[in-house]
Amino acid sequence: MLRGALAALALGFVAAWILSRGFDPRSWLRQTRDEWVVTAAELSRYTGGEGSPGLYLALLGQVFDVQRGHQHYGPGGAYSFFSGKVAGRFYDVNGSPTSLLQQAQALIDEGQRLQAQEKEKKQRFPPCNAEWHSASGSKVWCSKQSGGVNRDWAGVPRKMYEPGSRGSHCVCVRTEGPPSEQFSFHPPSNRGDLDHPRLQEYDGCHPSANWCALKD
Repeated sequence: MLRGALAALALGFVAAWILSRGFDPRSWLRQTRDEWVVTAAELSRYTGGEGSPGLYLALLGQVFDVQRGHQHYGPGGAYSFFSGKVAGRFYDVNGSPTSLLQQAQALIDEGQRLQAQEKEKKQRFPPCNAEWHSASGSKVWCSKQSGGVNRDWAGVPRKMYEPGSRGSHCVCVRTEGPPSEQFSFHPPSNRGDLDHPRLQEYDGCHPSANWCALKD
C-alpha cells in the first residue's frame, strides 16, 4: 500500500508539472474511446514510432490520442516517456477510478493552488532587477517590467523576509494607494504596501528611490 501511495504521489507531481508547462492533453485532445479499458501491454504498442498503430498517452490512468502533439509526445519528444503506460493502478478492469487516482488528483489540485498563490504573490511583490559589476558592486532597481511582471507602477526596492527564513530577497513595493492586505497593528494608509511587516529598507538607500546600490 505504501509503495502504491508513493507512486501516486510521484505521478501526481509529474502530472502537475507537465500541466504547468502548458501541455495539457485533457483540454485539447480527445480520449481514444469511450469506456475502453486498456492494458499496459496494449498501450505499449501506441508509441508513435515506426509500425506503431498510433500515439497514445496515459495521464493518471486516462488514455488520450496525442497524435496532434507528436512533436512533444512522439519519439524524441520532450515528453515521449509518457506515451505507450491502463488498467491496474488508477482504474480497475471495469474502468472505475481507484483511491490512488483520487489521491493523485488531490495532489494536482493542491499543486495548482500553490502555483496560483505564488503567481498572485509575484504580482503584488515583483522581484527586483539586479546586476553586479566588479568595480561598483551590486545594484537592485525597480521598473514597470521588473521580475517579468508588467504593471502600471514601478515601486521601490525592499528586502522581503519569508516566514521561517533568515534570508531575504529583493522585491518591488507599491508606494501609493491602499495596502493589498490589512494588519491589525498597522492603521489603514495610502502608502501602498510599504508598511507590510515582512519588508525592510536597505541600509544607506533613500527610502523613496527606485534603485539601491548594495553594500557587499
